[in-house]
Amino acid sequence: MRLDSVRILDLSRLLPGPYATQLLADAGADVVKVEDTDAGDYARYSQPTTERGVGGLFDGVNRGKRSVGLDLKSEGGREAFYRLVAEADVVFEQFRPGVAERLEIDYETLREYNEELVYCSLSGYGGTGPYAERAGHDLNYVGVAGLLDMTREDEEMAPQIPGYQIGDLGGGLFAAFSIVGGLLSRELGNGGEYVDVAMTDVVASFSQAVAHDALTGGDPRPGETTLTGAVPWYDVYETADGRYVTFAALEPKFWQAFCEETDREDLVDLHGTDDPAELEAVREELEALFASRSRDAWLDELSDETMTGPVCTPAEAVEHPQLEARGLVERPDDAPPRVGFPAVGSNVPESHDESVPDHGEHTDDLLAEVGYDEGELAALRDAGSIL
Repeated sequence: MRLDSVRILDLSRLLPGPYATQLLADAGADVVKVEDTDAGDYARYSQPTTERGVGGLFDGVNRGKRSVGLDLKSEGGREAFYRLVAEADVVFEQFRPGVAERLEIDYETLREYNEELVYCSLSGYGGTGPYAERAGHDLNYVGVAGLLDMTREDEEMAPQIPGYQIGDLGGGLFAAFSIVGGLLSRELGNGGEYVDVAMTDVVASFSQAVAHDALTGGDPRPGETTLTGAVPWYDVYETADGRYVTFAALEPKFWQAFCEETDREDLVDLHGTDDPAELEAVREELEALFASRSRDAWLDELSDETMTGPVCTPAEAVEHPQLEARGLVERPDDAPPRVGFPAVGSNVPESHDESVPDHGEHTDDLLAEVGYDEGELAALRDAGSIL
């Protein structure tokens, strides 16, 4: 999983696109963050900020990248971008559909400068369909995709905003997958290609557990499917200290292990029942049982075979020994801590450049690499075409 020789021109901002290219940068890719000459990526100024005054979100998903400041609305800025494209492997953009064409940096235009280019567009609804040009954020996408409806315990409750941005992050992850897939396809002799990723599509693809029912005349309802709380052996329970544990004993063997360890063998044969009265009775027994001890007392008492776990706060999660053991939380000496690359492998880079680029920090270096001399750079800067 080494992308050391791959150069990606990243035109995205905020969370979805930068998360995608952070994964690729962590795998060794040379990610060039293409920012405008005005404010650049808005995430630079988001709250909360790090000790050096940079938005924590920006800091978390822009490590090891280089920044070039270009005014793509100017002839000089576009020409500089075209020269960068000629030496790149990937162009990744997150504009609303139609913007890249207006800026003359769309796939068909850039193919003239690099016919082997892998070009990925990431947007809320994709480049086609009645919502293509509709503005949106993560909450809008998960609403359209059906996920938001399923966040509630039952239909009497209002949908709950997910704690993490599932559309943004899922879309970014699938964009990274698409980019790597495009690069592999090119290496197999298929040439460059264009990929259009919609965050809404990605979230909708997560619906596999309920999709068959929805597609064949059914209407899956929150709280009424096996994985949304319809059965007591797959649910969340409050403990004596007001915390919560997860319980997911879908398979009979795990249910039996739990019943034996809690001295409730009388409940073993009720697993799998579809009788409403029995289901309610089991749920009441489990509610009372879990409420008899604190969360951590349960975690200490129950074995690995009981399908139980803690409901962690984000602060607890980043300190959890499981994540620590996997090396997911990175705590470099010269940079703020962050949640890093979510995979362990035999050929994954063990160390990363943890520096976060200033706005346009590498403009001169990057343009010099594609042939600009000091005089040309000065002229472009005087014209406002570069930062």
